[in-house]
Amino acid sequence: MALPLTERPNIQYRGRFAPSPSGLLHFGSLVTALASYLDAKANNGVWLVRIEDIDPPREQQGASKAILDALEAYHLFWDETVLYQSQQSKLYEQVLDYFAQHQQSYYCQCTRAMIKVQGGIYQGHCKQLNNEKAGSGTRLINQYPAIDYQDLIQGKVVCDPALAKEDFIIKRKDGLYAYQLAVVVDDIFQGITNIVRGCDLLEPTARQLTLYQTFGYTPPQYAHVPLIVTEEGYKLSKQNKAPAIDVNSPQKSLIAALHVLGQKPPKELHDLSCQALIDWAIKHWSLDKVPKVAELVWRE
Repeated sequence: MALPLTERPNIQYRGRFAPSPSGLLHFGSLVTALASYLDAKANNGVWLVRIEDIDPPREQQGASKAILDALEAYHLFWDETVLYQSQQSKLYEQVLDYFAQHQQSYYCQCTRAMIKVQGGIYQGHCKQLNNEKAGSGTRLINQYPAIDYQDLIQGKVVCDPALAKEDFIIKRKDGLYAYQLAVVVDDIFQGITNIVRGCDLLEPTARQLTLYQTFGYTPPQYAHVPLIVTEEGYKLSKQNKAPAIDVNSPQKSLIAALHVLGQKPPKELHDLSCQALIDWAIKHWSLDKVPKVAELVWRE
């Protein structure tokens, strides 16, 4: 496909951390950011930060700056200018226009309630209806369903075949860009070769692989770190009002995150500075040590 994107040659490790500004950086986010950073630096790679601010109703005022400040407090410094997805609309529209012109997408007016009645999987109801663009969502014609893929931590990941084959939304009915579209376009745009992130994105990865196949671009290598859960079994997340990490005394949280990631930091590290901890972690980092499931349960 002659998309308005330039794929960079994969001659260098390029990783990224891409938080949404729907809340402050919590411990689960720190684990993901730290794993992503350490894997990049241990491989002499570049580490980028991207703010995924394409859903204004869910965003918290001031969260973007607070996230960046927290990363700096933990000595997780990015190598290139921070990319904000809210500034990428022109590129997303060019991609959407290309899909429309080449009959690789269509407009859909189905509601979530309608799809739920059909069993929760979209059945292609609008594919032949020639709906108007106004008031419709945009769906990709899914020619390359990703039924399974290999993850560097989780091993072989098998997806629900019906869900994998679904024509999924790439632009919402309310005019907002779908996460799947924006993340793949930006990963290609930034030349990302390796993605280390949380296990909550195991299933969405299949749709992103479908988009890579549709675009004709080489996908990154994926590594999904375990999620941190509360004693009640809930994922530690912004939606569950997870407390923000302490930016004034980062050492304790860094050591806890290294334990979660299976790196087994020795006790003598507790008295080191933040930068010394990071330096130790880069030197001793091993993706092979990261467990599939976190042993640590978050307690306030």
